[in-house]
Amino acid sequence: MYQHIDEDTIYNYLGRDNQELIEELLGLVISVNLVELQELSDLYQKKDYSTIKKRVHKSKPSLSYIGATKTLELVHKIESELESSAPINTELQEHIILIKKELQEFLASLRSN
Repeated sequence: MYQHIDEDTIYNYLGRDNQELIEELLGLVISVNLVELQELSDLYQKKDYSTIKKRVHKSKPSLSYIGATKTLELVHKIESELESSAPINTELQEHIILIKKELQEFLASLRSN
């Protein structure tokens, strides 16, 4: 159903029986982790590789919790090829837009049940 997130992975990490916890944690992923990743383009322009590395490293657990395996692979590539990873960031930014949309759809479906 989703292209970048995996519903079963979310439930495996967060459980099926606590909708409030799921909503809270996924809200944090959207408002903190994805926002920080969206800011990477500015950091590339400043050549602030130290902050880029910290942000992508910090995002790995959240991407795992939502089952975003393809995106997680991009983050690993950025971390390992840091100073030449700007083109990978372009693809990452496309993923982030879709992940945000998918998480919002997932949360909406939780609320409607």
